[in-house]
Amino acid sequence: MSIINMRQMKKNQTGVISSVKAVGALGLRIREMGLVPGTKITIQGRAPLNDPVALRVGGCTITLRNNEADLITVELTE
Repeated sequence: MSIINMRQMKKNQTGVISSVKAVGALGLRIREMGLVPGTKITIQGRAPLNDPVALRVGGCTITLRNNEADLITVELTE
C-alpha cells in the first residue's frame, strides 16, 4: 500500500485517511466534515481546472480545495 496526498489521487481511487495535518479552524472544519484518520474515501471527480476535488465520504459527497487536500494523507486501497 502506498501513502500519498489526497490531491494526488485520481478519479475512482479509494483509500483510507492516515493523517490530517491541518490545524486551527481549518483542521477543525476538515474533521467536522468527517475527514478523520481511519475514514474510507473515494475520489468522485474534479472540476475542469482540477480544483476543487469531489470525494465520497460515508453516504455524502463533499468537495475540498487542492490546498486543503494537500494537508490530508491517504493510504491507497485500490
